[in-house]
Amino acid sequence: MGKDKLRRFAEINTFSNVLQLDEGKVMKGRWASEHFKNNHPVVLELACGKGEYTVNLARLFPEKNFIGIDYKGNRIWRGAKTALEENIPNVAFLRIQIENILDYFAEGEVSEIWITFPDPQPQISREKKRLTYPGFLDKYKAILEHAGTLHLKTDNDGLHAYTAGKIEELGLNLHLKTEDLYQSDLVDDVLAIKTYYEKKYLNSNKNINYLKFSFH
Repeated sequence: MGKDKLRRFAEINTFSNVLQLDEGKVMKGRWASEHFKNNHPVVLELACGKGEYTVNLARLFPEKNFIGIDYKGNRIWRGAKTALEENIPNVAFLRIQIENILDYFAEGEVSEIWITFPDPQPQISREKKRLTYPGFLDKYKAILEHAGTLHLKTDNDGLHAYTAGKIEELGLNLHLKTEDLYQSDLVDDVLAIKTYYEKKYLNSNKNINYLKFSFH
């Protein structure tokens, strides 16, 4: 492991806005009241990477709480450090495996979920690792409030098509869908947020797919 990664892992241990593994379990059902000290809605970004979406959403919506989730602490470091440096109080990061998400959030505790440029896991043998596989969707349904929504932004056409197919197959509610976000009329301040990877894809003239859907 490189020196930078080791330094970042050590540094996030001191960050007040980062909770890791079992440390985060104590917040289950109490994220708003105990961590953020308010009663505002809780929004998650899954596979948040460097946390660009988490931090930028928090800037746009100070009346909501945002939690970026990823297992790679050296990536979380960037978003967490930015939030601390800019004194953005409605941001937290949780370093866990997403498949364990039910250990960290109570039923109906989350108002919205963003999945931004996850690993598409294109091999058929790895379907169960896709973050929109039905097994994952069942977990999201458990922690989302009744009217909660999910968003998927991805450069991967296969993952987009797979997810759209699951939405139809499972009888979920599809709100918005596009295979080329920046050529559509959907772009607003929220969808215009670009992650590090998204900028790379756009520079390569890659189309960006977007889905918004809900369970109820």
